[in-house]
Amino acid sequence: MTRYLVVSAIAGEAKYVPGNLPVVITGIGKTAAAVATARALAGMDTSDLVVLNVGTTGALRDGLTGVFLPSEVVNHDVNADAIRALGLDPRESIAIDGGDGTVLASGDVFVTDPVLRARLAERAHLVDMEAYGVAFACREYGVPVRLVKHVSDSADESAMDWPALVDASAKVLGEWVRAQL
Repeated sequence: MTRYLVVSAIAGEAKYVPGNLPVVITGIGKTAAAVATARALAGMDTSDLVVLNVGTTGALRDGLTGVFLPSEVVNHDVNADAIRALGLDPRESIAIDGGDGTVLASGDVFVTDPVLRARLAERAHLVDMEAYGVAFACREYGVPVRLVKHVSDSADESAMDWPALVDASAKVLGEWVRAQL
């Protein structure tokens, strides 16, 4: 029987997740997400466990709305080319099984700049600040992860309204989790 662990950056994103599911709140950013996820996984039986990274996302391309299940998460703010030039693997991309084909750029930059948005949109559909850290920790522990992201904003100046938009996204995410389980 599959068991689930819900991982979200802030409590507001997981507000409507069914109360019978365990929830880990990581805090903002990839490092906080990786540490909190790893700490949770280290303290539990991970057999038959699937991590659901439930949260908001910014749309990097016009017209994207609703819930997405990214198939790839990319660490967008690591200097991967320079690291490769040193002969090392930056591991900047993680494939996610069962996704919908979208690519999620994940980094420690809160994207509001149109130039950065356009650059990221060349490689990804969506952007957030935690999914890469969650996926990295899950990969290290051998635990499957599903990224469940709801578009809250357009990763432009409107993203500054994100705090007011979280609750609407959280309702949709809670409904998605309830419907899937």
